[in-house]
Amino acid sequence: MPERDAIVVGAGFTGLSAALELVGAGLDVLLLEARDRVGGKVESETLPDGTRIDTGGQFFCRDMSELMALIAENGKTPVMTHYDGEAIYRPPVPPQQGFARWQGVDALRDRMIATDPDDPELAKLTVADWVARQDDVPADVRKSFLRLIKGLWCRAPEEVAFTWLASNDRRITNTYSEMEMFLPGTLHALADQLAARLGDRLRLGTPATGIEYSDTSVTVIAGDERFFAKRVILALPPVMIRRLPFSPALPERLQKALSAWAPGLSIKLQVTYDKPFWRERGLSGAVMWHEPQGLYACDASHDDYAGLIVFVGGPEAQRWHRRPREELTTFIREQLSAAFGPQGGDPRDIHVRDWVDDPWSGGAYSDVVVDLDARYAEDIINEGVPPVHFASSELSPSYPGYVDGAIVAGRLAAARIIAATPRSQSEAGGD
Repeated sequence: MPERDAIVVGAGFTGLSAALELVGAGLDVLLLEARDRVGGKVESETLPDGTRIDTGGQFFCRDMSELMALIAENGKTPVMTHYDGEAIYRPPVPPQQGFARWQGVDALRDRMIATDPDDPELAKLTVADWVARQDDVPADVRKSFLRLIKGLWCRAPEEVAFTWLASNDRRITNTYSEMEMFLPGTLHALADQLAARLGDRLRLGTPATGIEYSDTSVTVIAGDERFFAKRVILALPPVMIRRLPFSPALPERLQKALSAWAPGLSIKLQVTYDKPFWRERGLSGAVMWHEPQGLYACDASHDDYAGLIVFVGGPEAQRWHRRPREELTTFIREQLSAAFGPQGGDPRDIHVRDWVDDPWSGGAYSDVVVDLDARYAEDIINEGVPPVHFASSELSPSYPGYVDGAIVAGRLAAARIIAATPRSQSEAGGD
């Protein structure tokens, strides 16, 4: 089989972005994807009423410039998430108290971002350790901050490395809510549109099962098939990269950096109603649970569709993973009934997507660092071992863990390969 300029493994937004950049530079590229679809942690399904929904990554905001540009270039029109009206707090507290609590959480988050990553007193602290030290902060604010970690980073704060989280959050620089808007036709449809531009350069249903490499070439093994290239981008989350056998073995420092991560624990539920009844009551549809921690709901209605999305993250997602689906949906009905009254507990349909231990992503929505000694894990992974390069949203210099970050990471990895490719070679390729 002829040797290609580059192979990209993983057709999430990172891999799609990398492959399209390489093709645009005139390189001979092959994109391999284990699943029978593209999108990675962005996927979709069709409900019984015919509505297509995002069952993975979905929301974004105007500050996420790379994704916003891609949406515009591909003729998509976002809709604004409905936030008009009051949020519901569970257990109930007066709206002013709930708002003040979350102002306190934002202030504590700003304090975390402002910490010095080289402060020796922060070394080997978990997020829970650091929060416990903030004894000038009200207890309910500290508890809500821990709830934020479970819901947004989808791991227990007793596990997550504090210096990593502070670094991660410094790169999430939006001023508008990261859940400001979504695509009514699904974000996954945008991934499909990007994939269509690759034509037969994309191979679905082709999981990589091993990597052989030397200083000048790479072989990607996929079952009985072998694909040859001068370079490879493994556009996979760190927890998935470390599952691949490499020959020769990766350097020890790189193995340690890859082993520092744990997958996010997340379940996403789409709860469909006949109408967005909460709006009639002056409610936004947002529900913030102080207990049980790790739950959050928001309005996902658009056009003629009415529904809420309920996120279950962190230990709460682990608790429900692999338990009977009926038990989980009963639990969610009970929670929504307590929040909204009988109408909340009587939806038309509940669709469940359990991302815990997902076979091709490890989890969702992002891997997190849990090794307290892995201060430079991201830098080491980004260095790679050329001609083997690594890329994922987790490793992005901006918006890590988001689709915007995935796009940036893919393009940066592609740029490294393009820079290492003789100009005459890249000019000779292309369509």
